[in-house]
Amino acid sequence: MRRLPLTLLAASLILAVGTASAATQTTIPAAAVKAAEQLRDKAMNDNTSYQIVESLTTEVGPRLAGSPADQRGREWAIAKFKALGFDKVYTEQVTYPLWERRSEHAEIVAPFPQPLTLIALGYSSGTPKGGLTADVVRFDSLDALKKADPASVKGKIVYVDARMQRHKDGQDYAIGSAIRVGGPVIASKMGAAAFLLRSAGTDANSRTPHTGVTGFKDPKEAIPAAALSNPDADQLTRVLAHGKPVSIKLELDCGISGTYTGANVIGEFTGKKHPDEVVAIGGHLDSWDPGTGAIDDGAGVAIAMAAAKLIGEMPQRPDRTIRVIAFANEEMGLWGGRAYADKHGAEVAKFQLGTESDFGARKVWRMSASVKPEARGAIEQMAQVLAPIGVAYDAKRAGGGGSDLSQMHAKGMAALSLTQDGTDYFDFHHTANDTLDKIDPKELAQNVAVYAAFSYMAAQANGDFGSAPGAFANDGAEE
Repeated sequence: MRRLPLTLLAASLILAVGTASAATQTTIPAAAVKAAEQLRDKAMNDNTSYQIVESLTTEVGPRLAGSPADQRGREWAIAKFKALGFDKVYTEQVTYPLWERRSEHAEIVAPFPQPLTLIALGYSSGTPKGGLTADVVRFDSLDALKKADPASVKGKIVYVDARMQRHKDGQDYAIGSAIRVGGPVIASKMGAAAFLLRSAGTDANSRTPHTGVTGFKDPKEAIPAAALSNPDADQLTRVLAHGKPVSIKLELDCGISGTYTGANVIGEFTGKKHPDEVVAIGGHLDSWDPGTGAIDDGAGVAIAMAAAKLIGEMPQRPDRTIRVIAFANEEMGLWGGRAYADKHGAEVAKFQLGTESDFGARKVWRMSASVKPEARGAIEQMAQVLAPIGVAYDAKRAGGGGSDLSQMHAKGMAALSLTQDGTDYFDFHHTANDTLDKIDPKELAQNVAVYAAFSYMAAQANGDFGSAPGAFANDGAEE
């Protein structure tokens, strides 16, 4: 046998390794890239998403989980999926505690009597009949509360006074949500009578409080918990600054009254080549009750529905299935997302790529991804398609999949994060001001363009993005 010269042998080995490596790369075919560009451009001038969110917020309105509107919302979603032409529409049950809000009232009793504007928080207990009156003890941060002597808290109303600032990526919500979720639990364990916080919001001049969930897991440990509007928090802080004991009378009529079974509502356009492989997108169908849930998260449901509809209208079905999930009860603790992951986690390898829209309706400006290294080139191809409509790819940041689909990501689903401009999102989040007028139809359409283009390219990819049990357990995904 003739031996190859050493240099030729080495070159042959390098070529062989390079060819094998190239074969394992996930890529988007040129025809799919071109089709995605056409989808992008069509979506930018399509108003389907605005029509959807207008329908939801007008015909159903607020959709507090477990309320009569919860059922109406599910019926609306089933009908809308069918009207939009989805191939398959179905529901999957989700059971959770039924928390109800009936009324809330508060007033400073001394030293300067006056009413306060506030709203009860999810899983808060009610006050005794006739309300409760107690002195207030103020902390400027969650850490300060954690370090407090329990004797200084016992029997008092704990008030945590930390202010959020506006940021494009909404980063200060990490401060506000941690106080709202964790603060009441800590205060309860220290023997507090009740808990108040400055609303987790950035609308400094609006006397509209922001609701949201607490971290109570056991109703027996819950105490009355509520959020003050920012101006009312300012007022309480000024009263406390006089150095006199401040007492508040708090009356909350709310609490858990059993369990409720709702459902995730799911629509699909079935893939023609790999129908069992899924690109998953969605939003959550429930909302808090003061507003109509337009930006949180009617917009997310509308974006996903409209993006999938545009793909479904193409001359040929995509290679893989496009699945839109309208999740149940995200607001009270990701109940729909967790139920979905419990049911489908074992089949995570069939999930090609996924993400949920749950950060309003302003333009998407950043994309990040958690995918296998061999799929980074495909993500770069997506980024090139999305760049002309203002989306920058941050290759150093992990992608978490959005709120509910973060639960599938935790099981090993490859995921994107598509970040909207959240500069003013927390002005309206969880308030009575979360209404349709906060949505710009053109900005909403840009979101649809992003979701339609990436979903189609993922569905047409040669290769996968790395979904597998436990695949992204340590990727440090950020939402």
